[in-house]
Amino acid sequence: MKMTRLGQLIQLAFLPRLFPVNCYLVEEEDELTLIDAAMPFSAKGILEAAARLGKPITRIALTHAHGDHIGALDELKRQLPNAKVYISARDARLLRGDRTLDAAEPQSAIRGGVPKPNAIKTQPDVELQDGDFVGSLQVIATPGHTPGSIAFLDTRSRAVIAGDALQTRGGLAVSGKVQLLFPFPAMATWSKPKSVESAQRILDANPTLLAVGHGKMVQQPAQMLAEAIKAAARALQ
Repeated sequence: MKMTRLGQLIQLAFLPRLFPVNCYLVEEEDELTLIDAAMPFSAKGILEAAARLGKPITRIALTHAHGDHIGALDELKRQLPNAKVYISARDARLLRGDRTLDAAEPQSAIRGGVPKPNAIKTQPDVELQDGDFVGSLQVIATPGHTPGSIAFLDTRSRAVIAGDALQTRGGLAVSGKVQLLFPFPAMATWSKPKSVESAQRILDANPTLLAVGHGKMVQQPAQMLAEAIKAAARALQ
């Protein structure tokens, strides 16, 4: 595991040279919020990172319900029984293994490593909607990679933790836009048009820092993000 701090945001990167999977610790005054739960083997590293920071993890907030973002959830909840678990109301269904689509949603198949029914024992304590808060973090609805994907805006610094709405491994790209050096997020994306709309929502939040599920953090990402949105929109035509 590689640990990188930028301000109040700490990236925990697992397998950074092979198949980078990131989760994040967001530092509050007396506690930590964990964003995403990485892979099943990641629990030990996450807990060790929190111990190094000297603060307890009191919240576990999930950007979406794919296996590489919820892998250690059950083990973390076992060791942190008082930590509250947050996920969007829409992806709470995916967490339960429910792949059904709403009538108003694009009828593309949901892709990626969605858990089988009852495979994840942990139930969310809070089901989030756009604009809700998790500590200092405000929810931005970013459907596309999954129907209920969300990003988190740190209202103190305007850092955005975007999950798989974007990637930086292989170049900054909108979810669904294939990057030959790292095509996996695109292969697991449900709706490419929704992903482009959601990337624009992230850009509209004026992020000072972009943190994603796969790849390094990017400071002052506005220009790169705008170019990535244009590239993804062209690819849809």
